[in-house]
Amino acid sequence: MRKFKFGVDTFIWSEVFEEKDLWVISKADELGFKVIDFAVAHPDTFPVEKVKAELAKTGLTPVTTTTLGFDTNPISPDPEVRAAAVRHMKLMVDVSKEIGATITGGVNYAGWGYLTKKMKTKQEWAWSVACMREVAEYALETYPELKICVEPCNRFETHFINTALEGVEYCKAVGTPNMGVHLDCFHMSHEEQNFTDPVRLCGKKYLGYVHVNENQRGIPGTGMVNFHEFFNALEDIDYDGYCVIESFDPNFEELAGNCAIWRRFADTGEELAVKGLANLERIADEVDARREPGPGLQLAD
Repeated sequence: MRKFKFGVDTFIWSEVFEEKDLWVISKADELGFKVIDFAVAHPDTFPVEKVKAELAKTGLTPVTTTTLGFDTNPISPDPEVRAAAVRHMKLMVDVSKEIGATITGGVNYAGWGYLTKKMKTKQEWAWSVACMREVAEYALETYPELKICVEPCNRFETHFINTALEGVEYCKAVGTPNMGVHLDCFHMSHEEQNFTDPVRLCGKKYLGYVHVNENQRGIPGTGMVNFHEFFNALEDIDYDGYCVIESFDPNFEELAGNCAIWRRFADTGEELAVKGLANLERIADEVDARREPGPGLQLAD
């Protein structure tokens, strides 16, 4: 039987989570999700105390994710920009600690959308690893329960970490025990051979977090992602973490523009999430049913 839990990202309702968006916490709980992923754009202004108060009224487990930008880019040639990236990520550790999130993920190893039109270089790798190691060591000192997960993204959004293999190698290069990989089925559909090998490559040691997004960013379960294969692989490695739907309200012009979402897959982000949850729960149940031996099946010890 599966051990992972389904969740939802705050991007469903809010482009930049602020105090005015606190209501989405109870909404996520009401809709039947078990996990809520706070997409934190500005950790320095994130309403920590009020989020904690709202979370306490629910049974939700919190996760944090973030996206670094051109001014917080760990692979920038500018040392001041790299230092800003470290400050941002240390604040993410602090926010995670305050709200009780034991996972922080996202594009936290390079500026999202920063493309050199070349392969990553040894110098970029060294810069990013050094930045992340400083953050990871800070987390070990201040919040050792936290796992920092790097999200491989498709080649059109970063040239730095595109595959699970690169994610695992990056974690090994950082060298601290609190590093992990954050797989996203949308990016996997661009960069991986299948939905099984990356899971097994990460294994239980490195797979820290999962976004269950469809290949076209529509309703999960309506596209080309083989969630049957993916969930089966998650169970094979005994993954007991979170599988979160990350999508966007089609009315968010800036976010939709950055992600090149020009079609409406649902009238609202909430509709997409609710229908996606129903599909994913059905698929996970089907996977479990196939994995469980029937009543007449004889098995050897």
